[in-house]
Order: sequence, then C-alpha cells, then structure tokens
Amino acid sequence: MLLNIEHQTHYVFSEVVPYTIQQLRLTPRNGEGQQVKHWQIKVNGQLTAFEDAFGNLAHTLVIDQPHEELVITVCGEVETGVEPTTPSQTLALDVYLRETPLTQADAAMAAFAHQFAAAPLTDMMQALREHMQYIPGATLVDTPAAEAFRLGKGVCQDHAHTFIGCCHQLGLPARYVSGYLFTADGHLMQTHAWVDVWQHDQWLGLDVSNGILTDETHVRLATGLDYRSASPVTGSRMGGGREGMASMVHVNQHGSLTDKQRAQYQQQLRQQAQAAQQ
Repeated sequence: MLLNIEHQTHYVFSEVVPYTIQQLRLTPRNGEGQQVKHWQIKVNGQLTAFEDAFGNLAHTLVIDQPHEELVITVCGEVETGVEPTTPSQTLALDVYLRETPLTQADAAMAAFAHQFAAAPLTDMMQALREHMQYIPGATLVDTPAAEAFRLGKGVCQDHAHTFIGCCHQLGLPARYVSGYLFTADGHLMQTHAWVDVWQHDQWLGLDVSNGILTDETHVRLATGLDYRSASPVTGSRMGGGREGMASMVHVNQHGSLTDKQRAQYQQQLRQQAQAAQQ
C-alpha cells in the first residue's frame, strides 16, 4: 500500500519566545514492513539529525530568534506491506521489560494480565479494549497506566501503556510505538500509538485501540519504553506566556495535498491553536 502522509503541528504563544528547543521523532525509517519513498520536514528553525538510543531517526530543532509561532510540517510517501527484513536488535530485550512511571502495573492490572497467561495475546488485547473505552479527553499524556485502567477509559496512549504493563507482568518484552494509521476517510487529528510484543523470536504489533494486529495501514515513526521516549514532539522554550497547539494528520492513497489545501489547513490550525490558548 502506497501512502501519502502530511502532518502539521502549529503552536502559537501569547508573548514573544526568544528561544525554543525540541526533539522531533517524525521521520519513519525503512524496515519492519515499510519502505520510505521520500520524506521532508519543514520548520521555521534549524534542524540537526541524530539517531536516538532506541534507533529512531530524530532531529533537534532550535529556534534562537524571537518568534510568536512555531509550525512543523512533515510530508512524504511510504510504501507499507513490503517484505519485512530481519530487524536489527540494537538493544537487549531486557530493556523492554523495564517499567516506567507510565507503564507500571498495579495489583489490579497484574490480576487482569495473569488471566491470560496461557492465552493468545489477542485475547488480552480484546479484553483490555472492552475494559477501557476510547474516550478522548478522559486522560492526559502523563496519566499512568494504572490510573487509566482504574478509570476504564482513555486514548491510544493509555491503551498502549496499559498493555505494555500487562505484558511485563507475563514476562514479555514490550515497547511503545508511535506512528500513523490509514483510515477510510484518510484523516486523523493526531498521531496513533500501538504496542510491539516480543514473542516467538519476533516483534508482534498489536493495535489495542482498534483491536487488530498491525498491518499495512500502520506507518511506524518511533519506538520506546513509553510515550515519553517515542513522542513525535517534545521540548521546551524560554518565556512565551500562554501556549496554544493544534495538529492535523492526513494519510491517503490519492497523492499529496496541493499548496492551496496546505495553506487552508495551516490557517485552520492557527485559528484552533489561538482558540486553545484562551
């Protein structure tokens, strides 16, 4: 499947910002069943490329001139469903058994996980999906898995964190994956997240939010122990007052956006970011 992707993120600030630094994990790499045909990041700042500890292609973004807005646009074309190559294991699997504050299981999660000790992982995935309703706004990006599990609701990040914690209870290495998902209408408001679990000498991708194994509709951006280590955008700034942010993702098979469409979406995002700033 040949997928065209456009991802825009727009920040606005109530006061002038003298300095911003961010880490971007917004570049997919070849392998794991995907082939990047072309990819571009456009920002109003300086980019320095590097590879992080998890093997993700990343960039450091620095803006050292006064600014009141920050616009990040990535676009490109990725072919999915290609013959997978044997992934290079850059880190020991034990690394993916480490708990973090976002994935740590409590007694309730442990009891839930152990019900599926002898069952296929897809059974635990479906049960967790039934237990945790997908409700945007019910949690925050730093909500721990145990709290989201107790609430019984959350979004893809919460599903991923909780499933990782449950896998750890079963002694299974698991990692957080951020990326894009092709849907029928080709439109997402945010990036997506799912889980890789090491089983039978390979990584198995499970999309808990949709109750499916990952397939050619998924495009991988980055992996890590949790959202914090695989987040598409993280960073900090000096000053700037209140911040508003809006983002939009388009994944389709019909070619890239026109310049006119891109400008229209950028204007919409600016307005949404300004509204979020209030």
